[in-house]
Order: sequence, then C-alpha cells, then structure tokens
Amino acid sequence: MRRTPRPATPSFLLTSAVLMALAGCQSGGESQDTSRRAMDHGGETHAPARVRHEAVATSEVAAASRRNDATEGDARLRASAPAEMDTAAAPAAAFAPMAPPPSAPPPQPIVAQAQATVTDLDVAQQPNTENYAEHPANPVQRVAEQPVSTFSIDVDTGSYSNLRRMIGWGQRPPRDAVRIEEMLNYFDQGDAPPASRAQPFAVHTELAPAPWNARRLLLRVALKAYEVPADQLPASNLVFLVDTSGSMQEPDKLPLVKQALRELVLQMRPQDRIALVVYAGSAGLVLPPTPGNEKALILDALDRLEAGGSTNGGAGIELAYRVARDARIDGGVNRVILATDGDFNVGTIDPTALQTYVAEQRRHGIALSTLGFGQGNYNDAMAEQLADVGDGNHAYIDSPREARKVLRDEMAGTLLTVAKDVKIQVEFNPMQVAEYRLIGYENRQLRREDFANDAVDAGEIGAGHDVTALYEIALNGSGGEWNAPLKYAATAPATDRGRASDVATVRLRYKAADGGASRLVEETVHRSDARSTPSPTLQWSAAVAAFGERLRGGEALGGADWPEVLRWADRAFDATPAARDRAIRREMLDLVRAAARLDGTTVPEATTPAVAIAE
Repeated sequence: MRRTPRPATPSFLLTSAVLMALAGCQSGGESQDTSRRAMDHGGETHAPARVRHEAVATSEVAAASRRNDATEGDARLRASAPAEMDTAAAPAAAFAPMAPPPSAPPPQPIVAQAQATVTDLDVAQQPNTENYAEHPANPVQRVAEQPVSTFSIDVDTGSYSNLRRMIGWGQRPPRDAVRIEEMLNYFDQGDAPPASRAQPFAVHTELAPAPWNARRLLLRVALKAYEVPADQLPASNLVFLVDTSGSMQEPDKLPLVKQALRELVLQMRPQDRIALVVYAGSAGLVLPPTPGNEKALILDALDRLEAGGSTNGGAGIELAYRVARDARIDGGVNRVILATDGDFNVGTIDPTALQTYVAEQRRHGIALSTLGFGQGNYNDAMAEQLADVGDGNHAYIDSPREARKVLRDEMAGTLLTVAKDVKIQVEFNPMQVAEYRLIGYENRQLRREDFANDAVDAGEIGAGHDVTALYEIALNGSGGEWNAPLKYAATAPATDRGRASDVATVRLRYKAADGGASRLVEETVHRSDARSTPSPTLQWSAAVAAFGERLRGGEALGGADWPEVLRWADRAFDATPAARDRAIRREMLDLVRAAARLDGTTVPEATTPAVAIAE
C-alpha cells in the first residue's frame, strides 16, 4: 500500500475574503500560509475548527438571503454545470474517460469528445501507483469432493467503468483490475423485479450451453431487487466526504467530483439533509447538515472546494461519521459517501484499522459508499474494500455521464438498502454434475458454515439493483470435464432416485433492511430446465463474462479469441429494448474492439448505428 506522495499545493478551500473576515479578519495570504504550515506538519493544527467556524458563520449571516426554493436551486445547478451534462451523445462518447494518464501521450479515445485533458493543465508526469487487490481466478471444483459453493453477493460496478477508462485511453488493464461480477452487474439484465416488497428481490435461474464450449453448461443465478421510485425514498441523512488533497487537483478528480455530487444534490428533497466534510492535511466541516431544498447553499460549498496538501483520510472518515451520527434520521437513510482517488498517505492509513473502524460504524447504522476518481494513483483496493465492510457500494466515476448513471438514474439503489447480508449457496448434485467453477466473486468467497451464521457479514442489495452470478459446469459423461476423475474417489450414493434429475439447489439467505434473523429462499434447478440455446439475457451475460476473461488472459476460454467474444456480444445486443440500455451495450461492443486492437487483433468495425442516450 506504500506510494510516492504527490507534492502539496497551497490553501485547499474557503478562500473568499468575506469568509475570512467572518473567521477573524485574516488576509488571504495569512490563510494560505496557515494552511501550508498545517499541511507541512501533517495537519496537526486547529485548522478544522476554523473551517467549521467559517462555514457555520457563513450560514448564519447569509440565512435571510439564501432561502431559495428547490426550483431556483435546480436552475442554478444546471446553469453552473458544463454544457455536456445536458447534451445527448453517442453511446461510446457519452461515457468517454475524462483524460489520459499524464505519463502517456494523449491517444484518441474510443469516440472523440471535447474534454479538458491533464496535459491542458501542464500537470507534471507522475509514476503510476494504482493499487489493485490480487484475486486469483476461482478453481475448478470436483462435485464429488466439493459439492457446495458459498459466496456473498456484490452489487458494485466500479471495475467496469475503470476498465472503460483504461481501454479508452489505450491501456491494457492489469489483470487484478478486472472483476467479472462487477462487469456483469453494470448492465440492466432485464429480469423482472418482485411484485411487492414483502420479498425484497426476485430470483431467476437459467441453464444453457456455454458459447465457448458446447460440452459445458452455464448456470445463471440472478437477483432483481424491488424497485422503489426516487420520490418514495425515506428521508436521507447524507455526509459527502470529499478528498481535497493535492492528488485530487487534476480535471478527472475534484472537478469531476463536484459534477458528480451535483447530480445527487439535484434529487434531494426538503426532508433530506446533506453535510460536506473535506480532508487533506487535516479534516474540516465545510457544510453542516443542510436541508435538501437549500440547493444554492450546498452548491456554493461544493464550488469553494480546492485541492492541496497530503491525504489524512482517517481523520476525514472519523469526522464524517461523527457528523452523520449527530444528524441521524431514525428510519431513514444514513450514509457517508466518500469521493476519493483513495491515495491515503497521512494519518490512519493501515487498511485493517480503517476497515475495523468502518465496520464498527456499520453496526451503528451508518453505511459507507465510495466513489472512485482519477488515474495514476487510484487506490481501487482501498475504495472497494471500505465499501464492502461499510454496507455500501463502490462505483468508479470516469465521466459526467457515469456520474448521472450512478447518482441520478440509479440513485434509489445507491442509497436505499432493501436486503442485508445476502448470501448465495449452490449445492451441486454429484449424480448429474461432475465439475463446476464460479466465474468471478473471487474476493467474496465464504466458508460453507458461514451461510447459516447470521453473525457473518455479507453483501447488501439496493432498490432496483441487479446481481448476476455465472457457474460453468460439466455434466457427468459430457466430455466437458476439466480433470480426469480420481482413481480412489468415492462415487456418489444413489439412494434417492427422486432427486436424480436435480442439477443443483440454489439457496439464498438475507436479512430485512432493518435487521433481524435471516430468511431462507430455495430453488431447485432440474436437468429438464436446460435450454438447447441460451436466452438473449444469458447470451449477454456470457459475452460480458467472456470479455472479462479475455482481459484476464483468456485461459478459461480455451481457444476462444476476440472476434468470437465480439460475435457473442453482437448477437445479444438487441436483447434489451430500452434506448439507454442499448446505448450502454453498444458502448461495450466498442470497448471489445478497442481491447482487441490493444492485443494486436483485427476485428470488424461496428455495423449497427449509434444509439443516443436520452437525457
């Protein structure tokens, strides 16, 4: 986790002369000197108290003049945002990454889009210190030896948009940056949600041949959470925790953070509360909990943020949780939203200590979601792991369009948890299945005994979320087995002929959003359920998984190459009628082509017309 710190820059927020007068009539130069001294000494100063005083004093003095209604606030927000944010675009351009890495010459993105680049700001080249947790692929398991697979669900999507950023700027993603489950969960699979909230999610299964090996089958297990309209969300107590350290000054970091958080501010209602905490060399409260219809005031606080200093993430997290606890809404959404490149290098940086602290706050009802930004020093491992232990979700924001997707279109799922500690356990029948492997979820594995242990934490699912898991299986005698059978292995007892046709039993355990004992859901997959050809939904899931497998080296796909992956994805492209979903799928086809070119493979160009994303 050790990295090379980036150079500090002067004064990082609240430089207005009016605010400084309210805080004690300090000059702008004195304030900058004070901030610089604080950062040079690792943040050991009373700067946080001064920041809090400035913010609260501003709120009191301006109280009479800032009573803008929600409509006025919305207009102000939209007027201050870049024009791109309200412009329909072709799908690949819509999510084009903000800027190339400083260490590389500016290549052409997948589709050109007018955006500021890092080189426009003459940022010095920095070594690439991006950090990803190692996760070797799941092994093939013999059912006679290991019939049960248990894991925690994952609703994160950060890996996909991060891969898009790297591929878009001509970089082959490192193997450990590829988490196939997050690629699968990025897409709306079109599964039906449950009819009521009595059961928070519906379970869907499908069994059909794998496109890369007809002798094997894919078992798809999918969950679709109950959909809650945004206007029916309970009141929210949100604390934005924003990294304002020196490493955040690039255009794809703090400026994009501001655009992203505007998307969430636009959705806030009078009953909601938003607070803003920042951290660099030290942490400070810039905006105390403020009603959601005070949009102009919230926007002003966001606009004042500037980057500078080293990163004391531990102090920022502690302050954010303290603010969230003090403003807690019983029965509401209480959440800290951390926006960072994850480059913690001052203060409490031990990952275990941070995760322990976040887990403790989770038990007090305060969740943590993380939004990753930037490149060159992006700490994916830290951002993803903190969200996991914080009962939250992790997304990577590479463009204003992705900010809209995560914080506007999918806001209900981002904020409202409908089921907690969701675990999946699949028991394969050795009379039918010889071997299996779980595709993805490498860092979500649980022990068999953890499934029924309610004390073991697992993943959360938010309103409207999609969760997809794929198993590749080989039936007995199919010729698709990976391994020769062991000479001395015991054969499966054939005592219950009534279950001989079962392929697998899928079990799910979950707790209601408000806690309590876990509940069990169980479904059986029969041999007769197998389809001769996969549905369009499974075809798309298989194509996305194959894309991820190719990025990880392609060992699991046998001889399947890039043109085949593209053909599988193209075949399933029309499986969704929604224009926005089609646009996002079309973008993936472009990414497959771009990734193939990075490997030196020539693939056909797109023949289907571009699909504009409706605003």
